[in-house]
Amino acid sequence: FRMKCAFLTLLPHLLNLVLVRSANSAPGAGTSSLSCKPQPTCKKCISSSPDCAWCKELNFTKDGESESSRCDSEEELLIRGCKSDQIVHPKSSYEILKNRSLSKNAEGETVVQLTPQKIKVKLRPRMSQIFPVQFKRAEGYPVDLYYLMDLSYSMKDDLQNVKSLGLGILNTLKNVTKSVKIGFGAFVDKTVLPYVSMVTAKLKNPCPDRTETCQPPFSFRHVLALTDNATEFEVKVSQQKISGNLDSPEGGFDALMQAAVCENQIGWRNVTRLLLYATDDTFHAAGDGKLGGIYRPNDGRCHLNSEGEYSQSNVYDYPSVGHLVHALSAANIQPKMAVLAILFHLLQELSKLIPKSVVGELREDSSNIVNLTAEAYNNLSSSIALNHFDLPKNLVIWYSSNCSGSSFQDRGQCSNIKINQLINFSVNITALDCLSGPQTFKIKPLGFNDELTIEVETLCDCSCNDDPNSTYCSGNNGVLSCGICNCSKQRSGKKCECDQSDDSSLSMEEQCRKDNASLLCSGKGRCECGKCSCGSNVHGKYCECDNMSCERHNNQLCGDSGNGVCRCGTCECNSNYTGKGCDCSVLSTSCVTGETKCNGYGECKCNKCVCEPGYYGPTCGKCHNCSTTCQIYRDCVECLAFKTGPRKDDCDTSCSDISIDMQSNLEEDSCSETTTDSGIIIFKIIEEKNGKTQIYVQKKAGKKVADRTFVIIMSVLPGIVLIGLLVIVIYRVMIEVYDRREYARFEKEKRNAKWTEVNNPLFKSATTTIVNPNFGTE
Repeated sequence: FRMKCAFLTLLPHLLNLVLVRSANSAPGAGTSSLSCKPQPTCKKCISSSPDCAWCKELNFTKDGESESSRCDSEEELLIRGCKSDQIVHPKSSYEILKNRSLSKNAEGETVVQLTPQKIKVKLRPRMSQIFPVQFKRAEGYPVDLYYLMDLSYSMKDDLQNVKSLGLGILNTLKNVTKSVKIGFGAFVDKTVLPYVSMVTAKLKNPCPDRTETCQPPFSFRHVLALTDNATEFEVKVSQQKISGNLDSPEGGFDALMQAAVCENQIGWRNVTRLLLYATDDTFHAAGDGKLGGIYRPNDGRCHLNSEGEYSQSNVYDYPSVGHLVHALSAANIQPKMAVLAILFHLLQELSKLIPKSVVGELREDSSNIVNLTAEAYNNLSSSIALNHFDLPKNLVIWYSSNCSGSSFQDRGQCSNIKINQLINFSVNITALDCLSGPQTFKIKPLGFNDELTIEVETLCDCSCNDDPNSTYCSGNNGVLSCGICNCSKQRSGKKCECDQSDDSSLSMEEQCRKDNASLLCSGKGRCECGKCSCGSNVHGKYCECDNMSCERHNNQLCGDSGNGVCRCGTCECNSNYTGKGCDCSVLSTSCVTGETKCNGYGECKCNKCVCEPGYYGPTCGKCHNCSTTCQIYRDCVECLAFKTGPRKDDCDTSCSDISIDMQSNLEEDSCSETTTDSGIIIFKIIEEKNGKTQIYVQKKAGKKVADRTFVIIMSVLPGIVLIGLLVIVIYRVMIEVYDRREYARFEKEKRNAKWTEVNNPLFKSATTTIVNPNFGTE
């Protein structure tokens, strides 16, 4: 259950984290020339990537060049000649609309603990904006405390103590604040089977001992609205009686939900709201209502009747943990859960899912409830948790603070805050996509009534400040928009200079064909006024040249700019490279070791060694099974002495610097290599003589190794069979012994059995016997 609740609660945060990572890795996060692609309009350009900019300068594009090339990185546009004041590159920004000063003391009607109070943020999609938020805990901040108590029978001793502790709770809170109010509510469980007994007598008096008097069971009852009168609290609480139910879990979630959503009935003020939840057992959650035939999900609304009782308890299921967390957070309520030691760890896990909640260990008789109340106030009011509410779709937000370090988190948290201590938060907000219009959401410190309202607007439109009276687009034949002309009907051309309504358009199309059979502008552009307007990465009079269709090497056109350049579908390689994709270097620097290429055991191709069989490494300096110097000469010794081996075909050429001398007996420090099944070559390397390496060679006959596979199999097989038979025999003996013992025990019990032979006192003989006269006759 705890794992399921934790997963459901953390799921939104996990989704936010995935979206943030996606935003950081999306197009626009890298260098602009790679991430910024040509776009037909300024709006699509700035929406595609935060690195993209648009040049609105008139006549920026060359003849035949597509207007989509106006979309590029700001650096590239400057290099291409666009003036800095003609570049449209909107960036995220913020403006503080309301910023009241922080208060030191909680005096007067308005206390300011969070600043600013209102901000307007303009966001470029996938370009984050950071703004500061400050919090300072004011001294003597007002407190509302609602005491929610379990009145099941096991809390009998606790109720007696609580009746006399109202004044102590108020006095304790008055030590830290002048304005305190306290209220009281109680809960048991839903009044249906199997939660409570439906026997009439038990419904009236659920106490286990008939001599005691208990009040009938109920789900939740609001007893006393928030008041600063300790006497009234003690009077109302003293009138309460203990109740009872059948199962161990209680209906505390129903009570918590009603206490959170019934703000008017409870009397919550816009101050620090504390809820003290005292129980000695576990709780029912969403889904448990099915045990009592209750299937409707909890609606999260207030259902208190005139007597303060939860009237729809048997209609709606218990709330889920996630639903309850949302209700408590929306109502700005900070729960303090006082439970017995046996439940402490369970409720501690639940507390991790509820923001600004703590758990305290309750004594068996609740005698430490005053201390727990003071501890709850100190723990909750000395911590701050910034959270956002009603966050629009496609927005991602996270926080950092001077107490948690520079790393961003999904919630701004600080603990052990002292009175009048200033906490600085940095709020980072990102729009993953364009919003439909201005949106608003709020950031609140949980447990306080202060809030920050944020108005968000996305920058998805270009503000080019075009001249409405411009004649650039051939008078009134088009509308100038960010440097390009949107031509009217039957007009075309870069400046809408061509009239497409007459027959001249056909002759203009002929000028855009390379020959009569070809497509207009090679199918890679459009014909405007007898000239081809090519698409991106395409050029030429007829758009016949494509600079993106060349061979690739290492996923780069023409092996990257250092190797060659793609021109009209063909790679033009630099002086040191060759090949269709400029992937072959004509140098040999990587192959040379000393004065030898590939150590003499390979061929240098494209500045890489292609090694002979058995050799490997960048310069063929390594070979398989070549651990000594002797191994290097093995192939030459074999071909020169015996005309065999891998070099037998070019022995005279590749081994011309070696001289062989056959010997009958070599010294112990000679090399030994197995060459064939019938012999062993032994040779010894001598220093060079007359420019050649002298090698003494001896050949010894080798012994053939007999194939002993059949002998091994025939030796092992009988052993396996023997072991199998032995296992079977042992198993059968054990079964036989067990059966004999069981049969002997059965016989013994049979002999000891004594059957009672007495007349059945309930048996009576028949009073009348009827005989069928036809029985036995034909």
